[in-house]
Amino acid sequence: MRRVVSLWFPMLSTDRLRRVASGTRPDTPLVAVNRANRQRVVFDANKTAREGGIEVGMRIAQAKALVPDLICMPHSATQDAQILRSIATWALRYSPQTSPDPPSGIWIDATGSTHLHGGEHGMLADITTRLEDNGFVAQAAIADTPGAAHAVARFCGQRVSVVPSGQTMSQLADLPVRALRVSEGSAYALKQIGLDRIGQVVSISRPLLGQRFMAELYLRLDQIEGRVFEPIFSVSRSDPVESQLAFAEPLLTPESVRLAITTLAGKVTRKLEQMGLGARKLALCFERVDGSFQVIHAGTAKPSRSACHLSRLLCEHIEEIDPGLGIEAARLHVLLAEALAYSQTSAKLLERRDEFYLAPLVDCLTSRLGVERVYRLAPSKSRLPERAESLTAPLISINPAWPSSLSGPTRLLTPPKPVETIGASKNRPPLAFVWRGGLHRICRADGPEQICGEWWRSDSEALARRDYFTVEDEDGRRYWLFCCEQGSERASSESYRWFLHGLF
Repeated sequence: MRRVVSLWFPMLSTDRLRRVASGTRPDTPLVAVNRANRQRVVFDANKTAREGGIEVGMRIAQAKALVPDLICMPHSATQDAQILRSIATWALRYSPQTSPDPPSGIWIDATGSTHLHGGEHGMLADITTRLEDNGFVAQAAIADTPGAAHAVARFCGQRVSVVPSGQTMSQLADLPVRALRVSEGSAYALKQIGLDRIGQVVSISRPLLGQRFMAELYLRLDQIEGRVFEPIFSVSRSDPVESQLAFAEPLLTPESVRLAITTLAGKVTRKLEQMGLGARKLALCFERVDGSFQVIHAGTAKPSRSACHLSRLLCEHIEEIDPGLGIEAARLHVLLAEALAYSQTSAKLLERRDEFYLAPLVDCLTSRLGVERVYRLAPSKSRLPERAESLTAPLISINPAWPSSLSGPTRLLTPPKPVETIGASKNRPPLAFVWRGGLHRICRADGPEQICGEWWRSDSEALARRDYFTVEDEDGRRYWLFCCEQGSERASSESYRWFLHGLF
């Protein structure tokens, strides 16, 4: 006997919005807002908002009058459909056939699989518990047909409902006619003639109902009773992109391992090309004769399906591979793939400035040196020299770009080095300073350039102030000095101190 599970999410939109709204507590009143007749109305409301008297279809102005601290977020049918499909894919753990039931449900064909999850009641309890742990309120029902499970899940009012096999109509008799999935017009017309329960409709012979309700109503009744089969079109889980090789003779030499890697990379890239994807993260697993495994990883800065490039990245780790008594099998997995479209390349070498052409170099350097050692510098919005740049990923575009002219030193000393000065005062540079045991007499100076601390970071920086001077000694060497007044982060017991911050 066929057994079908229907999952219903009564507050799907607000459950989804609460997951994306950072800092929102579960008990915060929240509604999803839609526009109808040029007015903002409530499309969905969470439990707290409903307890405050808010109903679906209510105008937002009226809702805020009832619940002043109400949080309103825009509704997105597209994002609801995406999360519904994601949940249907997650539910493949319970059955190989699951499907979204828009706008707020999931079908699961549980025929022959309930005993693997503690029986029908245990399976439904496990599903709803896992969903609630992830922030989704759900009601679940299992019955002989999709229509029966759909009706019970939405109108029985229980978290978990099991309709015994063969007792469909007796369990659905007291449910409203709307549970048949007929249109609002048909449900209203049936209610007008005194038929507001499924049991009442079933008790009347079909010819007495006439042609008015025949097509839609009879179809739904036949689907619920199983006389008309209602298929479930299952979602498909993305097939893993991988390739494997088994060797007649165990591999022992680096040359044979290199050849195996090249073969695996070629197979994987052909699959990626068919799917329109490019690899970002790879895992290469070697199985030794003694049953042990060794795994090496590689990554790319940009999606790639170049067999030559991927095999070269993996071959960088050949020295790390210990074949032991021999490698009898190898498997290459694509752990992360991203869309990679075809693009027209330039015929002129000088025009090839796109980051695409730097990606192979970045990948090789990263593979040899490590991710943390390959980066680029980007300008930061700070006047303090030590904070004027930051480390970013090597292929991320810099916006805004570096200024065309920079007045600072070519080499910045971090942290600034304290120096002893001769003839210095608050508003003028010293006559000489001592650094690294040498006396440097100043013959030219420019300044001061005053840079204040960033007061929003800490109270100590609110009082910090530096006066910078560009000075030149008798040998023509130029230095970047600053004095730090009392109250700054580098002040001492003296009224001010001098530091060397850079070399030109």
